[in-house]
Amino acid sequence: MSMHSHPAAVIGASGYTGLELTRLLARHPHLRLASLYSDRWSDEVAGSRVPLDGPAAALRYRPLAEGERADAEVVFLATPAEVSADLAPKLLAKGARVVDLSGAFRLEDPAAYPAWYGFAHPAPALLAEARYGLPELARGKLAGARLVTNPGCYATSIALALAPLVKAGLGLSGGIAVTGLSGVSGAGRKASEDYSFVEVADDLRAYRLGKHQHVPEIEQTVARYAGACGPISFTPVLVPIRRGILATITIRLEGAPPAGLADALRAAYADEPFVRVLAPDKVNVKDVLHTNRCHVGLAVDARAGVVVAVSAIDNLVKGAAGQAIQAANAALGWPETTGLDLLGG
Repeated sequence: MSMHSHPAAVIGASGYTGLELTRLLARHPHLRLASLYSDRWSDEVAGSRVPLDGPAAALRYRPLAEGERADAEVVFLATPAEVSADLAPKLLAKGARVVDLSGAFRLEDPAAYPAWYGFAHPAPALLAEARYGLPELARGKLAGARLVTNPGCYATSIALALAPLVKAGLGLSGGIAVTGLSGVSGAGRKASEDYSFVEVADDLRAYRLGKHQHVPEIEQTVARYAGACGPISFTPVLVPIRRGILATITIRLEGAPPAGLADALRAAYADEPFVRVLAPDKVNVKDVLHTNRCHVGLAVDARAGVVVAVSAIDNLVKGAAGQAIQAANAALGWPETTGLDLLGG
């Protein structure tokens, strides 16, 4: 296959995820970065904003309004959910393959969108076609996918640690509590007093308790993989770091812990290039930063009657841009590590 033979576009290229996508796509051996869309940087040269080489550096950012006419084989949408829900059908109608990094197509049930995302879904028929882009848990349906819905960052870190344990018989009737600690880039690149340095530094803040939009996505993902999933109580916490997520998942035991839980976790990911199973106290954020890796670990607290799993990812790579490219690789029939194998922490 020739190098850089498939044109790709990024719509929403000036956000944190869009920037990460731009950097990764510019070095992808089979995808050629053909167009970038951003109102913020419209008509600026990409090389003045991102350290790029070659033809990608000479690209000019185009207005978002032109995005629906993107002339690309693969279009990555780093746009808000409502924007993606409007854009994706138009791009698919043009024959493009779409990888959407918002939540616009993550949930199967269109009736769930008003409650969790705050809008009625404008293209409910596409929800059944969308393929969930978490290859480690949903690889079987990705080959040839026209519409890939990229998982949420919290959902990625939590589902990867939780799904094999539920499949092994834990938490089926409930009793799953999760705390996810996220760097500030997870809130997006927007000017807001709440996310300014003075407000965020030296503080920790829980938010959206009981109503975070990733909760139904996690439950749906685990149920697809494991056959069922009990309700999850999720507490997201904003922490004063730039990027990265550390999640702890506490699962109440009903009786003695099943034998071989750690083995089940290791077996689930034995052949996965991006998931490593470690001792739980060796799972930390700094080791996965700027990589497409997820590190997971497990401890049994028999005295308290719980199992505790822990996971770490970079929210902008495995939680967003890197995973989008991994899923696009799977959809196009390339090794999933293509363009991602040189990323190191």
